[in-house]
Amino acid sequence: MALATLPARAAARFWLACAVLPLALGAQEPAATRAPRAAIDAPKGMVVSASAIASQAGRDVLANGGNAIDAAIATGFALAVTYPTAGNIGGGGFMVVRFPDGKTTTIDFREKAPARATPDMFTDSAGAYSSRIHHNSHKSVGVPGTVAGFAHAHQKYGKASWTKLVDPAVKLAGDGFAVPGGLAASLKGAQTRLSAYPATIAAYYKNGQPYAEGEKMVLGDLAKTLTRVRDQGRDGFYKGATATLIAEEMASHGGLINEADLAAYQPAERAAVTGTYRGYEIISMPPPSSGGTAMIEMLNILEGYDLKSLSHNSPQYVHYLAESMRRAFRDRALYMGDPDFTKPPLEKLMSKAYATELRSTIVKDKASPSSPADVAQGYESDETTHYSVVDKDGMAVSVTYTLEAGYGLGAVVNGAGFLLNNEMGDFNGKPGLTDSTGLVGTKPNIAQPGKRMLSSMTPMILAKDGKLVAVVGSPGGRTIINTVMEVVLNLIDFQMPVQDAVNAPRLHHQWLPNVITMERNGTSPETVKALEAMGHTVRLGGNQGTAHSIFVNAKGMRQGAADPRDRDAGAIGH
Repeated sequence: MALATLPARAAARFWLACAVLPLALGAQEPAATRAPRAAIDAPKGMVVSASAIASQAGRDVLANGGNAIDAAIATGFALAVTYPTAGNIGGGGFMVVRFPDGKTTTIDFREKAPARATPDMFTDSAGAYSSRIHHNSHKSVGVPGTVAGFAHAHQKYGKASWTKLVDPAVKLAGDGFAVPGGLAASLKGAQTRLSAYPATIAAYYKNGQPYAEGEKMVLGDLAKTLTRVRDQGRDGFYKGATATLIAEEMASHGGLINEADLAAYQPAERAAVTGTYRGYEIISMPPPSSGGTAMIEMLNILEGYDLKSLSHNSPQYVHYLAESMRRAFRDRALYMGDPDFTKPPLEKLMSKAYATELRSTIVKDKASPSSPADVAQGYESDETTHYSVVDKDGMAVSVTYTLEAGYGLGAVVNGAGFLLNNEMGDFNGKPGLTDSTGLVGTKPNIAQPGKRMLSSMTPMILAKDGKLVAVVGSPGGRTIINTVMEVVLNLIDFQMPVQDAVNAPRLHHQWLPNVITMERNGTSPETVKALEAMGHTVRLGGNQGTAHSIFVNAKGMRQGAADPRDRDAGAIGH
């Protein structure tokens, strides 16, 4: 099926769901102009994130005796100041932890639906599904989880004082920071959208105009909120003045979240999903993230092929990857949701036997069909951020968190200074509403009170023979799963140095629409023609993801690789 044959509504959703965002909406460099980067070596600790300023905050914590959990918390709070397109305290996400002794855990601080949520909450007065309500209204805001998740991680596993972890973000917001180039370009590009919210323009623009690169940005209201969090812990966000301001914002714009929803929010600590690939241990996030399960399912399928013998991103290699992606994403849509509400068949999906069964359905030189009668894929924003941390003792932390769309809903909480998420858009739109245009209404991911929405975020840790090997993750909506998997393949099958593994061109397939998207930079016309001859529809696009990663070599050196697709990113170690 060629892209041109897609209905207009489907084509629009396809571009949203599969295309990487231009520089105007994030901090990414255009593929054709990305500057090469070298990996950064450090003997003790390393932090890699989308903001060099935030990475420095985390690195300083490591240098002052904090562990990887501490550094991850400091980095996350700093990103809420310096990377507002996705860094946040008004959103949520996931943390995967591997301790020095090889034990693992995960912390789920995904947003939740408020108590007044209903399965058909995204419909208009006539009962028809409304994309505006679903994605661009205060009803699209989920109860934020970031502060609670960080507080939980610190209480159980942190070493440094909470005050010292939040204070760098307080100072960045209150004293101001020099606006980096990516953020300046991002805010300029997003101005029209953000202008719908006066509090946002007041916070992030100077007299209504975008900041120039290098100008100082001061976020006074955000500094006050972060000060309450610093001094009162999670209660500084979920109770008292901040909670009141959030509830008032909701009430004045038709949102559903109230102070009771905020006070009731709790993160969940869950066992990691694990698998193996060619002797390496894959450690990732369980549902409500679909990423770990889908990635392990795909790796199990690909383990049956001699990928090393194929040229990287050759037609045959791309074909095998696309066919594996096609099958895993179908299963994702059919089975995945909040495990507190539904029980996806994880054991089956991640089994080697099931992978063998799926592999037997792949024809070597012919694309498989993708039938809308089976399931369709809905919209999931590309705007997320990932960061990786390793400390001197070998504790590894992989964090991916988000506001959903770039700048979330786009609305700053009046008086509180932080951006609200529009994460409820990751719930299916309406029960039973599944069609070929990209809408999906399967039961596991329908909105219910207290339910967490399905996600593709895939924070991942790689180990072998009891030793830490790598920390990987990425933003990018559903492309996240494939980006992380491709970095893993680059490291294991092709033995690429970590920076090369991160830099290498990427591809994506998500079952429906039935299209392979490939980064234009690094894809040859001959490859496209060969794939089309197999029956694939290929679209060339811009950047896919930003896989800020850490590799630990045989000598124990931490090698930080900031993805050159992200212009403000930084790998900083000590």
